[in-house]
Amino acid sequence: MLLIHTQKITPRLDFAFKHICTRILGVKVQFTSVIEDFISHQGPKLSYGRQPMGNELFIQSQGLLTQRGIEAIEITVQPWQGSIGFFEVGEKSALPFDIFSATFYLLSRYEEYLPHLKDHLGRFPAEESLAFQEKFLQQPVIDIWAFRFKEVLLQHFPDTQFSNRSFEKHHMVEATQPFAYSQRGFLRNFIGYLRDLGKLRMRSFFRRGRVLLKLRKDPFDTFNWMMNTAKNSDAKISVFFQLGDGFSFLESINTKRKKYRMLVKFVGDYTEVGLTFSFHSLPDYELLKVEKHQMDELTHRKLRSSMNDQLLVDLPHSYRNLLELEVEKDVTMVYEDHLGFRAGTCTPFLFYDLDYEIKTPLIIHPLAGTSLAFKPYTKAETESEIYRLLDTVKSVNGTFSLLFSNRDFTAGQVFWRRFFSEN
Repeated sequence: MLLIHTQKITPRLDFAFKHICTRILGVKVQFTSVIEDFISHQGPKLSYGRQPMGNELFIQSQGLLTQRGIEAIEITVQPWQGSIGFFEVGEKSALPFDIFSATFYLLSRYEEYLPHLKDHLGRFPAEESLAFQEKFLQQPVIDIWAFRFKEVLLQHFPDTQFSNRSFEKHHMVEATQPFAYSQRGFLRNFIGYLRDLGKLRMRSFFRRGRVLLKLRKDPFDTFNWMMNTAKNSDAKISVFFQLGDGFSFLESINTKRKKYRMLVKFVGDYTEVGLTFSFHSLPDYELLKVEKHQMDELTHRKLRSSMNDQLLVDLPHSYRNLLELEVEKDVTMVYEDHLGFRAGTCTPFLFYDLDYEIKTPLIIHPLAGTSLAFKPYTKAETESEIYRLLDTVKSVNGTFSLLFSNRDFTAGQVFWRRFFSEN
Protein backbone atom coordinates (compact mmCIF):
# COMPACT_ATOMS: atom_id res chain seq x y z
CA MET A 1 0.00 0.00 0.00
CA LEU A 2 1.31 3.43 -1.01
CA LEU A 3 0.68 6.19 1.53
CA ILE A 4 0.36 9.72 0.18
CA HIS A 5 0.63 12.74 2.44
CA THR A 6 -1.15 15.85 1.28
CA GLN A 7 -2.46 18.86 3.13
CA LYS A 8 -5.89 18.62 1.52
CA ILE A 9 -7.55 15.38 0.40
CA THR A 10 -9.94 16.17 -2.46
CA PRO A 11 -12.09 14.09 -4.85
CA ARG A 12 -9.85 15.23 -7.72
CA LEU A 13 -6.73 14.01 -5.96
CA ASP A 14 -8.33 10.66 -5.12
CA PHE A 15 -9.49 10.24 -8.74
CA ALA A 16 -6.12 11.01 -10.38
CA PHE A 17 -3.92 9.01 -8.00
CA LYS A 18 -6.16 5.95 -8.08
CA HIS A 19 -6.22 5.87 -11.88
CA ILE A 20 -2.42 5.90 -12.12
CA CYS A 21 -1.56 3.89 -9.03
CA THR A 22 -4.41 1.40 -8.79
CA ARG A 23 -5.94 1.04 -12.25
CA ILE A 24 -2.66 1.11 -14.19
CA LEU A 25 0.06 0.02 -11.74
CA GLY A 26 -2.03 -2.17 -9.45
CA VAL A 27 -0.93 -0.49 -6.20
CA LYS A 28 -3.46 0.41 -3.53
CA VAL A 29 -3.20 3.96 -2.21
CA GLN A 30 -4.21 5.66 0.98
CA PHE A 31 -4.17 9.36 1.82
CA THR A 32 -3.32 11.16 5.03
CA SER A 33 -2.90 14.72 6.17
CA VAL A 34 -1.47 13.65 9.54
CA ILE A 35 2.33 13.99 9.59
CA GLU A 36 2.76 11.46 12.42
CA ASP A 37 0.96 8.76 10.44
CA PHE A 38 3.14 9.50 7.44
CA ILE A 39 6.39 9.31 9.44
CA SER A 40 5.44 6.04 11.15
CA HIS A 41 4.39 4.29 7.91
CA GLN A 42 6.92 1.56 7.05
CA GLY A 43 5.93 0.94 3.43
CA PRO A 44 6.26 3.06 0.28
CA LYS A 45 5.16 6.66 0.77
CA LEU A 46 5.42 10.11 -0.78
CA SER A 47 4.27 13.63 -0.13
CA TYR A 48 2.31 15.65 -2.67
CA GLY A 49 2.03 19.39 -2.26
CA ARG A 50 3.70 22.73 -2.84
CA GLN A 51 6.82 22.05 -0.74
CA PRO A 52 8.51 18.91 0.66
CA MET A 53 8.45 18.34 4.42
CA GLY A 54 12.01 17.00 4.51
CA ASN A 55 13.95 14.42 2.51
CA GLU A 56 10.97 12.22 1.65
CA LEU A 57 9.95 11.22 -1.88
CA PHE A 58 8.17 14.35 -3.06
CA ILE A 59 5.97 15.15 -6.07
CA GLN A 60 5.24 18.84 -6.42
CA SER A 61 1.63 19.85 -7.03
CA GLN A 62 0.65 22.26 -9.79
CA GLY A 63 -2.54 23.05 -7.86
CA LEU A 64 -5.32 21.76 -10.12
CA LEU A 65 -6.25 18.91 -7.77
CA THR A 66 -7.04 21.25 -4.87
CA GLN A 67 -9.14 23.65 -6.93
CA ARG A 68 -12.86 23.60 -7.59
CA GLY A 69 -14.77 24.73 -10.64
CA ILE A 70 -13.60 25.22 -14.21
CA GLU A 71 -11.44 28.00 -15.57
CA ALA A 72 -9.16 28.46 -18.57
CA ILE A 73 -5.65 27.15 -17.91
CA GLU A 74 -2.53 28.16 -19.80
CA ILE A 75 -0.68 24.96 -20.67
CA THR A 76 2.84 24.58 -22.04
CA VAL A 77 3.61 21.14 -23.44
CA GLN A 78 7.27 20.07 -23.42
CA PRO A 79 9.19 17.02 -24.66
CA TRP A 80 9.94 14.40 -22.00
CA GLN A 81 11.97 11.25 -22.68
CA GLY A 82 10.41 10.41 -26.03
CA SER A 83 6.95 11.57 -25.02
CA ILE A 84 5.59 14.83 -23.59
CA GLY A 85 4.70 16.41 -20.27
CA PHE A 86 2.88 19.48 -19.05
CA PHE A 87 2.33 21.28 -15.75
CA GLU A 88 6.07 21.64 -15.15
CA VAL A 89 7.17 21.83 -11.51
CA GLY A 90 10.37 22.64 -9.59
CA GLU A 91 13.64 20.76 -9.19
CA LYS A 92 12.77 19.41 -5.74
CA SER A 93 10.08 17.23 -7.28
CA ALA A 94 10.98 13.62 -8.14
CA LEU A 95 9.21 14.14 -11.47
CA PRO A 96 9.66 17.24 -13.66
CA PHE A 97 5.90 17.47 -14.29
CA ASP A 98 2.84 17.10 -12.10
CA ILE A 99 1.55 14.02 -13.89
CA PHE A 100 -1.40 13.72 -11.50
CA SER A 101 -2.82 17.14 -12.33
CA ALA A 102 -2.15 16.47 -16.02
CA THR A 103 -3.92 13.11 -15.71
CA PHE A 104 -6.93 14.78 -14.12
CA TYR A 105 -7.04 17.42 -16.87
CA LEU A 106 -7.14 14.77 -19.60
CA LEU A 107 -9.38 12.16 -17.94
CA SER A 108 -12.01 14.61 -16.71
CA ARG A 109 -12.14 16.07 -20.25
CA TYR A 110 -11.63 19.47 -18.65
CA GLU A 111 -11.16 21.10 -22.05
CA GLU A 112 -14.57 19.88 -23.23
CA TYR A 113 -16.23 21.96 -20.51
CA LEU A 114 -14.44 25.11 -21.68
CA PRO A 115 -15.85 27.26 -24.52
CA HIS A 116 -15.09 25.67 -27.89
CA LEU A 117 -16.37 25.40 -31.46
CA LYS A 118 -18.49 22.29 -32.01
CA ASP A 119 -18.76 20.47 -35.32
CA HIS A 120 -21.94 20.25 -37.41
CA LEU A 121 -23.30 17.45 -35.20
CA GLY A 122 -22.56 19.23 -31.93
CA ARG A 123 -19.45 17.16 -31.14
CA PHE A 124 -16.17 18.28 -29.60
CA PRO A 125 -13.72 18.16 -32.56
CA ALA A 126 -10.27 16.64 -32.24
CA GLU A 127 -8.81 19.87 -33.63
CA GLU A 128 -9.96 21.72 -30.49
CA SER A 129 -8.07 19.37 -28.17
CA LEU A 130 -4.69 19.97 -26.57
CA ALA A 131 -3.52 16.50 -27.66
CA PHE A 132 -4.22 17.18 -31.33
CA GLN A 133 -2.72 20.66 -31.29
CA GLU A 134 0.44 19.49 -29.52
CA LYS A 135 0.70 16.26 -31.55
CA PHE A 136 0.45 13.70 -28.76
CA LEU A 137 -3.05 12.40 -29.54
CA GLN A 138 -1.71 9.03 -30.67
CA GLN A 139 0.16 8.41 -27.42
CA PRO A 140 -1.53 7.02 -24.28
CA VAL A 141 0.46 9.58 -22.30
CA ILE A 142 -1.16 8.85 -18.94
CA ASP A 143 -0.10 5.20 -19.13
CA ILE A 144 3.40 6.25 -20.19
CA TRP A 145 3.59 8.66 -17.22
CA ALA A 146 2.40 5.90 -14.89
CA PHE A 147 5.35 3.70 -15.84
CA ARG A 148 7.75 6.63 -15.34
CA PHE A 149 6.26 7.04 -11.87
CA LYS A 150 6.71 3.30 -11.27
CA GLU A 151 10.44 3.66 -11.99
CA VAL A 152 10.71 6.45 -9.40
CA LEU A 153 8.86 4.38 -6.79
CA LEU A 154 11.15 1.40 -7.37
CA GLN A 155 14.24 3.58 -7.01
CA HIS A 156 13.10 4.68 -3.55
CA PHE A 157 11.22 1.54 -2.49
CA PRO A 158 12.66 -1.49 -4.35
CA ASP A 159 10.36 -3.91 -2.52
CA THR A 160 7.15 -2.27 -3.73
CA GLN A 161 4.74 -4.89 -5.08
CA PHE A 162 2.89 -4.15 -8.32
CA SER A 163 0.08 -6.20 -9.84
CA ASN A 164 1.37 -6.62 -13.37
CA ARG A 165 -1.52 -6.24 -15.78
CA SER A 166 -1.44 -7.88 -19.20
CA PHE A 167 -2.09 -6.47 -22.65
CA GLU A 168 -5.70 -6.95 -23.79
CA LYS A 169 -7.68 -6.49 -26.99
CA HIS A 170 -11.35 -5.58 -26.83
CA HIS A 171 -12.91 -4.49 -30.10
CA MET A 172 -16.28 -2.81 -30.60
CA VAL A 173 -18.55 -3.29 -33.61
CA GLU A 174 -21.34 -0.83 -34.33
CA ALA A 175 -24.24 -2.45 -36.15
CA THR A 176 -26.59 0.48 -36.72
CA GLN A 177 -27.07 -0.77 -40.30
CA PRO A 178 -27.04 -4.57 -40.05
CA PHE A 179 -28.65 -4.93 -43.49
CA ALA A 180 -28.05 -3.06 -46.72
CA TYR A 181 -31.35 -3.95 -48.40
CA SER A 182 -33.46 -6.41 -46.42
CA GLN A 183 -35.70 -5.36 -43.52
CA ARG A 184 -35.82 -1.78 -44.83
CA GLY A 185 -39.40 -1.71 -46.05
CA PHE A 186 -40.94 -0.95 -49.44
CA LEU A 187 -40.51 2.85 -49.49
CA ARG A 188 -36.81 2.89 -48.57
CA ASN A 189 -35.99 0.21 -51.12
CA PHE A 190 -38.04 2.00 -53.78
CA ILE A 191 -36.05 5.19 -53.14
CA GLY A 192 -32.89 3.07 -53.22
CA TYR A 193 -33.80 1.68 -56.64
CA LEU A 194 -34.40 5.20 -57.98
CA ARG A 195 -31.08 6.47 -56.60
CA ASP A 196 -29.19 3.51 -58.06
CA LEU A 197 -30.75 4.15 -61.47
CA GLY A 198 -30.18 7.90 -61.26
CA LYS A 199 -26.48 7.41 -60.51
CA LEU A 200 -26.16 4.46 -62.94
CA ARG A 201 -25.14 2.11 -60.12
CA MET A 202 -26.41 -0.95 -61.96
CA ARG A 203 -24.46 -3.43 -59.86
CA SER A 204 -26.14 -2.13 -56.71
CA PHE A 205 -29.51 -2.05 -58.50
CA PHE A 206 -29.38 -5.74 -59.42
CA ARG A 207 -27.78 -6.77 -56.12
CA ARG A 208 -30.66 -5.14 -54.24
CA GLY A 209 -33.13 -7.11 -56.34
CA ARG A 210 -31.36 -10.42 -55.75
CA VAL A 211 -31.24 -9.82 -51.99
CA LEU A 212 -34.93 -8.89 -51.83
CA LEU A 213 -35.80 -11.99 -53.89
CA LYS A 214 -33.68 -14.01 -51.42
CA LEU A 215 -31.35 -15.19 -54.17
CA ARG A 216 -28.29 -13.99 -52.25
CA LYS A 217 -27.32 -12.92 -48.74
CA ASP A 218 -27.47 -9.27 -47.73
CA PRO A 219 -23.90 -7.92 -48.04
CA PHE A 220 -24.00 -6.13 -44.65
CA ASP A 221 -25.03 -9.31 -42.83
CA THR A 222 -21.53 -10.34 -41.77
CA PHE A 223 -22.50 -11.56 -38.31
CA ASN A 224 -22.03 -15.30 -38.91
CA TRP A 225 -18.49 -14.60 -40.09
CA MET A 226 -17.82 -12.34 -37.08
CA MET A 227 -19.07 -14.88 -34.55
CA ASN A 228 -17.08 -17.72 -36.14
CA THR A 229 -14.00 -15.50 -36.08
CA ALA A 230 -14.61 -14.54 -32.45
CA LYS A 231 -14.54 -18.21 -31.40
CA ASN A 232 -10.89 -18.47 -32.45
CA SER A 233 -9.75 -15.04 -31.26
CA ASP A 234 -8.17 -13.99 -27.98
CA ALA A 235 -9.79 -10.55 -28.34
CA LYS A 236 -13.03 -9.64 -26.62
CA ILE A 237 -15.76 -8.40 -28.94
CA SER A 238 -18.84 -6.30 -28.17
CA VAL A 239 -21.50 -5.62 -30.81
CA PHE A 240 -23.79 -2.59 -30.52
CA PHE A 241 -27.25 -2.60 -32.08
CA GLN A 242 -29.63 0.34 -32.37
CA LEU A 243 -33.32 0.09 -31.50
CA GLY A 244 -34.33 3.73 -32.02
CA ASP A 245 -34.74 5.66 -35.26
CA GLY A 246 -31.77 5.89 -37.60
CA PHE A 247 -29.81 9.09 -38.10
CA SER A 248 -31.66 9.63 -41.39
CA PHE A 249 -34.79 8.16 -42.96
CA LEU A 250 -32.84 5.95 -45.36
CA GLU A 251 -30.67 4.58 -42.54
CA SER A 252 -33.65 3.58 -40.40
CA ILE A 253 -34.71 -0.04 -40.16
CA ASN A 254 -37.71 -1.77 -38.65
CA THR A 255 -36.18 -3.14 -35.46
CA LYS A 256 -39.43 -4.82 -34.42
CA ARG A 257 -39.26 -7.37 -37.23
CA LYS A 258 -38.57 -10.94 -36.23
CA LYS A 259 -35.43 -11.27 -38.36
CA TYR A 260 -33.80 -8.26 -36.70
CA ARG A 261 -34.66 -9.41 -33.20
CA MET A 262 -33.43 -12.93 -33.93
CA LEU A 263 -30.15 -11.44 -35.16
CA VAL A 264 -29.63 -9.56 -31.88
CA LYS A 265 -30.35 -12.73 -29.90
CA PHE A 266 -28.04 -14.79 -32.14
CA VAL A 267 -25.11 -12.42 -31.57
CA GLY A 268 -25.91 -12.29 -27.84
CA ASP A 269 -25.43 -16.06 -27.64
CA TYR A 270 -21.76 -15.63 -28.61
CA THR A 271 -20.61 -12.28 -27.28
CA GLU A 272 -21.66 -9.14 -25.43
CA VAL A 273 -24.46 -7.15 -27.04
CA GLY A 274 -24.58 -3.43 -26.31
CA LEU A 275 -26.95 -0.65 -27.29
CA THR A 276 -26.30 2.31 -29.56
CA PHE A 277 -28.56 5.09 -28.33
CA SER A 278 -30.14 6.78 -31.35
CA PHE A 279 -28.93 10.28 -32.19
CA HIS A 280 -32.35 11.90 -31.84
CA SER A 281 -32.93 10.35 -28.40
CA LEU A 282 -29.69 11.65 -26.87
CA PRO A 283 -31.12 14.94 -25.49
CA ASP A 284 -34.26 13.20 -24.17
CA TYR A 285 -33.86 11.03 -21.07
CA GLU A 286 -37.31 9.46 -21.46
CA LEU A 287 -36.50 8.26 -25.00
CA LEU A 288 -33.19 6.84 -23.78
CA LYS A 289 -35.05 5.02 -21.04
CA VAL A 290 -37.45 3.48 -23.59
CA GLU A 291 -34.59 2.27 -25.81
CA LYS A 292 -32.74 0.74 -22.87
CA HIS A 293 -35.90 -1.02 -21.68
CA GLN A 294 -36.44 -2.44 -25.17
CA MET A 295 -32.91 -3.86 -25.24
CA ASP A 296 -33.27 -5.33 -21.74
CA GLU A 297 -36.48 -7.07 -22.82
CA LEU A 298 -35.03 -8.28 -26.11
CA THR A 299 -31.88 -9.84 -24.62
CA HIS A 300 -33.41 -10.81 -21.24
CA ARG A 301 -30.34 -9.25 -19.64
CA LYS A 302 -29.56 -5.97 -17.98
CA LEU A 303 -27.78 -3.65 -20.41
CA ARG A 304 -24.13 -3.19 -19.41
CA SER A 305 -22.52 -1.27 -22.28
CA SER A 306 -23.68 1.49 -24.58
CA MET A 307 -22.45 3.97 -27.14
CA ASN A 308 -23.99 7.08 -28.67
CA ASP A 309 -24.92 7.29 -32.33
CA GLN A 310 -22.57 9.53 -34.36
CA LEU A 311 -20.19 9.31 -31.36
CA LEU A 312 -21.78 12.39 -29.80
CA VAL A 313 -20.73 13.06 -26.21
CA ASP A 314 -22.22 16.16 -24.61
CA LEU A 315 -20.48 16.52 -21.25
CA PRO A 316 -21.62 16.14 -18.58
CA HIS A 317 -25.23 15.51 -19.65
CA SER A 318 -24.63 12.41 -21.80
CA TYR A 319 -22.92 10.59 -18.96
CA ARG A 320 -25.35 11.77 -16.29
CA ASN A 321 -28.13 10.16 -18.32
CA LEU A 322 -26.22 6.88 -18.44
CA LEU A 323 -25.73 6.99 -14.67
CA GLU A 324 -29.45 7.59 -14.20
CA LEU A 325 -30.15 4.60 -16.48
CA GLU A 326 -27.66 2.47 -14.50
CA VAL A 327 -25.56 1.69 -17.59
CA GLU A 328 -22.18 0.40 -16.42
CA LYS A 329 -19.92 1.29 -19.34
CA ASP A 330 -19.73 3.75 -22.24
CA VAL A 331 -17.56 3.27 -25.34
CA THR A 332 -18.05 6.64 -27.07
CA MET A 333 -14.72 8.17 -25.93
CA VAL A 334 -13.10 8.44 -29.36
CA TYR A 335 -12.87 10.83 -32.30
CA GLU A 336 -14.59 9.54 -35.42
CA ASP A 337 -12.13 11.02 -37.91
CA HIS A 338 -8.82 11.05 -36.00
CA LEU A 339 -6.80 8.20 -34.55
CA GLY A 340 -5.65 8.41 -30.97
CA PHE A 341 -6.63 8.56 -27.34
CA ARG A 342 -9.18 11.29 -26.71
CA ALA A 343 -8.68 11.10 -22.92
CA GLY A 344 -4.94 10.36 -23.08
CA THR A 345 -5.19 6.79 -21.80
CA CYS A 346 -5.67 3.23 -23.04
CA THR A 347 -7.00 2.12 -19.64
CA PRO A 348 -10.73 2.20 -18.79
CA PHE A 349 -11.47 4.94 -16.26
CA LEU A 350 -14.33 6.38 -14.22
CA PHE A 351 -16.32 9.42 -15.27
CA TYR A 352 -15.56 12.45 -13.11
CA ASP A 353 -18.35 15.04 -13.08
CA LEU A 354 -16.59 18.41 -12.99
CA ASP A 355 -19.76 20.36 -12.23
CA TYR A 356 -20.57 18.28 -9.15
CA GLU A 357 -16.90 17.48 -8.31
CA ILE A 358 -17.58 13.77 -7.80
CA LYS A 359 -16.14 10.53 -9.12
CA THR A 360 -18.96 8.37 -10.49
CA PRO A 361 -19.23 4.58 -11.04
CA LEU A 362 -19.68 4.95 -14.83
CA ILE A 363 -16.77 3.26 -16.64
CA ILE A 364 -15.47 5.01 -19.76
CA HIS A 365 -13.79 2.56 -22.14
CA PRO A 366 -11.38 4.53 -24.36
CA LEU A 367 -10.83 3.53 -27.99
CA ALA A 368 -7.71 4.00 -30.11
CA GLY A 369 -9.71 4.94 -33.19
CA THR A 370 -12.42 3.97 -35.63
CA SER A 371 -12.18 2.18 -38.96
CA LEU A 372 -13.63 5.35 -40.53
CA ALA A 373 -10.57 7.32 -39.42
CA PHE A 374 -8.46 5.23 -41.83
CA LYS A 375 -10.51 6.28 -44.85
CA PRO A 376 -7.95 8.86 -46.15
CA TYR A 377 -5.08 6.35 -45.72
CA THR A 378 -3.66 4.05 -48.37
CA LYS A 379 -3.66 0.32 -47.63
CA ALA A 380 0.04 0.43 -46.71
CA GLU A 381 -0.45 3.49 -44.47
CA THR A 382 -3.44 1.87 -42.77
CA GLU A 383 -1.46 -1.26 -41.94
CA SER A 384 1.51 0.75 -40.70
CA GLU A 385 -0.57 3.08 -38.51
CA ILE A 386 -2.79 0.43 -36.99
CA TYR A 387 0.11 -1.79 -35.95
CA ARG A 388 2.02 1.21 -34.61
CA LEU A 389 -0.96 2.05 -32.39
CA LEU A 390 -1.26 -1.57 -31.32
CA ASP A 391 2.45 -1.74 -30.40
CA THR A 392 2.16 1.53 -28.45
CA VAL A 393 -0.66 0.12 -26.32
CA LYS A 394 1.17 -3.19 -25.93
CA SER A 395 4.25 -1.35 -24.59
CA VAL A 396 2.23 -0.16 -21.56
CA ASN A 397 0.18 -3.38 -21.21
CA GLY A 398 -2.99 -1.44 -21.93
CA THR A 399 -6.28 -2.32 -23.61
CA PHE A 400 -6.30 -1.93 -27.39
CA SER A 401 -9.76 -1.21 -28.76
CA LEU A 402 -10.93 -0.15 -32.20
CA LEU A 403 -14.44 0.66 -33.33
CA PHE A 404 -15.45 -1.33 -36.40
CA SER A 405 -18.70 -1.57 -38.33
CA ASN A 406 -20.30 -4.78 -39.55
CA ARG A 407 -19.97 -3.15 -42.99
CA ASP A 408 -16.16 -3.37 -42.67
CA PHE A 409 -16.34 -7.15 -43.09
CA THR A 410 -18.18 -7.45 -46.39
CA ALA A 411 -16.62 -9.81 -48.93
CA GLY A 412 -14.48 -7.13 -50.60
CA GLN A 413 -12.92 -5.79 -47.38
CA VAL A 414 -9.85 -8.03 -47.39
CA PHE A 415 -7.67 -5.99 -45.02
CA TRP A 416 -10.26 -5.50 -42.27
CA ARG A 417 -11.32 -9.14 -42.41
CA ARG A 418 -7.69 -10.23 -42.08
CA PHE A 419 -6.90 -7.78 -39.28
CA PHE A 420 -10.04 -8.69 -37.33
CA SER A 421 -9.25 -12.39 -37.71
CA GLU A 422 -5.66 -12.00 -36.54
CA ASN A 423 -6.20 -9.41 -33.82
